[in-house]
Amino acid sequence: MTYHAEYSKSVETPETFWAEKAANLPWFKQPEQILSKDRNGMDRWFADGEMNTAYMALDYHVENGRADQPAVIYDSPVADTKRTLTYREMRDQVALFAGVLKAQGVEKGDRVVIYMPMVPEALIAMYAVARLGAIHSVVFGGFAPHELAVRIEDAEPKVIVTASCGIEVSKVIEYKPMLDEAIEQAVHKPDACIVLQRPQALAKLVEGRDLDWADAVAAAEPADCVPVKGTDPLYILYTSGTTGKPKGVVRDNGGHATALHYSMKAIYNIEPGDVFLAASDVGWVVGHSYIVYAPLLAGATTIVYEGKPVRTPDAGAFWRLCEEYKIKALFAAPTAFRAIKKEDPEGLEIGKYDLSNLEIIFMAGERLDPPTYHWTIEKTGKPVIDHWWQTETGWAICGNLMGIEAKEPKPGSATLPTPGFNVQILDSEGNELPAGEQGAIAIKLPLPPSCLPTIWNNHERFRAGYLSDFPGYYTSGDGGYKDEDGYVFIMGRTDDVINVAGHRLSTGEMEEIVADHPAVAECAVIGINDTLKGQAPVGLVLLKDGVDIDEEQLEKELIARVRKEIGPIACFNKAMVVQRLPKTRSGKILRKLMRQIADGQEYTVPSTIDDPSSLLEIEALMDERGLMQRS
Repeated sequence: MTYHAEYSKSVETPETFWAEKAANLPWFKQPEQILSKDRNGMDRWFADGEMNTAYMALDYHVENGRADQPAVIYDSPVADTKRTLTYREMRDQVALFAGVLKAQGVEKGDRVVIYMPMVPEALIAMYAVARLGAIHSVVFGGFAPHELAVRIEDAEPKVIVTASCGIEVSKVIEYKPMLDEAIEQAVHKPDACIVLQRPQALAKLVEGRDLDWADAVAAAEPADCVPVKGTDPLYILYTSGTTGKPKGVVRDNGGHATALHYSMKAIYNIEPGDVFLAASDVGWVVGHSYIVYAPLLAGATTIVYEGKPVRTPDAGAFWRLCEEYKIKALFAAPTAFRAIKKEDPEGLEIGKYDLSNLEIIFMAGERLDPPTYHWTIEKTGKPVIDHWWQTETGWAICGNLMGIEAKEPKPGSATLPTPGFNVQILDSEGNELPAGEQGAIAIKLPLPPSCLPTIWNNHERFRAGYLSDFPGYYTSGDGGYKDEDGYVFIMGRTDDVINVAGHRLSTGEMEEIVADHPAVAECAVIGINDTLKGQAPVGLVLLKDGVDIDEEQLEKELIARVRKEIGPIACFNKAMVVQRLPKTRSGKILRKLMRQIADGQEYTVPSTIDDPSSLLEIEALMDERGLMQRS
């Protein structure tokens, strides 16, 4: 089938299209109600189907000839450890850990927070929660106690699963003290915490609340798969919002399994038995979708890599993995390849490894800049496929369908809309724009399977944030255009969420932290282009009258505050004192204009600006601090 035929069918007869895709999965009860409305008036997929995601991804394959095939390969240069788990071993360990959770009272619909590094036990915990019909919420192991506490407060988990530590290159980061502090901050308290003890740092357990993972598993009885409805939640994953409070994206079991199973062949051209590497983290949506669930739903082998693209030990890390495990497709953020390029600009490390099994390199998570695109193709000799998606969708909105009909790529474009996503470019009035004109990127309803149906415990926030701008459409929050061939070009966010090394972070949240400093009267945090990380936050600060503080000392204190509240992942490393912030007459800070100045873009001074000379002052200060991009 051609791309055009596949895509047309998906948007013209979506129920027929997705019923066919769902039929490729082992449901306990095949869905008959393909598309329906819930009590909020939202479109929902496969409401009457009965299933279990852990069964589909593990038990089914064990029962159908893949019991001894590797399911999960763990490779950790930072822990000097390698391990392979077959489908049978994964199923058995998941069933046992589900028994551990069941013994702690976890039942269908309960929440379990998972705060773990990149180890196989993270996947085992996620599948164990799914096996019980419960809902997991994975929090990235680099988040600070405050961020973890906010998520505990919102999800209200019955149990929290963690590890004693994570390892960042050569630095051991103890998780348990951060978890203890987060629980202390949160009003909601879990009934139990289960702790995986790692030899690099043993955690102190709280008597009566904490259990040692190994001890608990040794005493456990395996638990069976609990049937759930297609519309029952599988997980909550928090993503930065434009306010300080993160949004709990809810993912349904049925739509998630159907879309991800379809995508493995359609987009990534992965067949059962192939080896797939998504170089991400289980704390992010890429990790959920393409480390944990999609490869195993498809009967493939997934790699759990606890390391970096560089410094563990060198810029050949990805290429070593590709040779050693005969990886067919590699998926990582452009940041990873920029880091490799910086360390190994001539690509000498690439030549040391046999990449004959590697067929395609996929990139997503942030805008793929043409220099990185061209360098990767030139040095590896492999096709590079850009695709665009969001935490909210769980899989690619736009891409190049390598398993259906590979299109000629265009640098800077995520290629064409993925089947199911009716992507439109709209003006401020909601009218469709012609080719070449930039506007808001929106998706005509109904959204395809796997997209969020709501925000956890806050449907009004979901409606206001995604559905209110253009009735009948989901607003992506990104801006861009389509060319004359229908190729989609993503140009950046239309809100104040920035993309740092593939991680969506709220500048609004950073502003709240910076503004809380006793010397600060007002501030703005903007994301500026960064050659390595894509974007990096910069704080612009107005001091309170009469405050006398050394600017270098203030910068250090602000960096420390953001690091403590959000974590090192924020990459907040620059703050500067300004005399005034450019504003409209109504008092709105012109953040977009300041971003354009820093990024060396042409900009138009709006007629509503209060004082145009404030922009010149900002421009001069950014130039002095070396923040200006030169075209």
